[in-house]
Amino acid sequence: MAENIIAVESSAIVSEIFGSYDSNVKLIEDRFEVRIYNRSEDGNSIVISGDEHNISLASKAINYLKKCALSGDGVNEQITLYAINMCVDGMESELSVLDDSCLCITAKGKPIKAKTVGQKKYAEDIKNNTIVFGIGPAGTGKTFLAVAMAVSALRKREVSRIILTRPAVEAGERLGYLPGDLQSKIDPYLRPLYDALYETMGNEAYARNVEKGVIEIAPLAYMRGRTLDNSFIILDEAQNTTPEQMKMFLTRLGLSSKAIITGDLTQTDLPRGQKSGLAQAVSILEGIDDIKIHRFTDKDVVRHRLVQQIILAYEKHDREKSGKEENRKRTYKFKQ
Repeated sequence: MAENIIAVESSAIVSEIFGSYDSNVKLIEDRFEVRIYNRSEDGNSIVISGDEHNISLASKAINYLKKCALSGDGVNEQITLYAINMCVDGMESELSVLDDSCLCITAKGKPIKAKTVGQKKYAEDIKNNTIVFGIGPAGTGKTFLAVAMAVSALRKREVSRIILTRPAVEAGERLGYLPGDLQSKIDPYLRPLYDALYETMGNEAYARNVEKGVIEIAPLAYMRGRTLDNSFIILDEAQNTTPEQMKMFLTRLGLSSKAIITGDLTQTDLPRGQKSGLAQAVSILEGIDDIKIHRFTDKDVVRHRLVQQIILAYEKHDREKSGKEENRKRTYKFKQ
């Protein structure tokens, strides 16, 4: 039986890699059929034994966890499963592109970093392009990372204001009449944007910037007729735009501005039969210079591990449903 020894800087790092009650390494052991243990007499070494091929994959996963622990990002179940999945899919080499670069510092002094390869490439796309479409399933950080990049650009004075908008479309239910002034009526639709800003800026800084007009959050309908210069503009939940709304939004872009459009094409809340403006825009604009279409996958999900499994289950269901529908059509044509 072969083995590999990975040197670790301290017992504290070893403990973080192993996790509570060795929960992290147990996941790696079960997936790669190896045995992992700590040998303190070798100077806080982690020993991996088993089949050579499996040892190689498990070692790459452990080294990634070690890197996360050393950078201060912490190691948890989600990060461990991500490392395992990347190794299983033969994408372990891509883990090396993840570094310690900070996208933004939160109000509490916590650095915001890309947690997956997809998030890292998304952040690079935002830096290097004027218009970026961030498309993918829930929990991949599409909106939060875009807001973090916007706050960073504002702090560096690369832009003079942040504008966040989203279509006021209800998610499959009727909220009815909402009391209060205009702000009270639109708040339920814009709550995810508020949450991201509170996390990155803090409540006081957010309120101060809103009062000065540096930050503006408004329904998409309020963008019509405007020219948005020197701004970082984020359109959230773009799958719920109509083609007309999407065209209107994209043509608001002014000088020295950047626009990020985020959405999940599998969660459209438009009336049945209505085409999504996001889907149309992607098909029309892909390939144009300075416009980037970034597609997240289930591997980029950074919420609870069950979110990834839920997404995969729904994708499987949709494929099976689509296959049955195609077979039904073929049978109908054959009978004719």
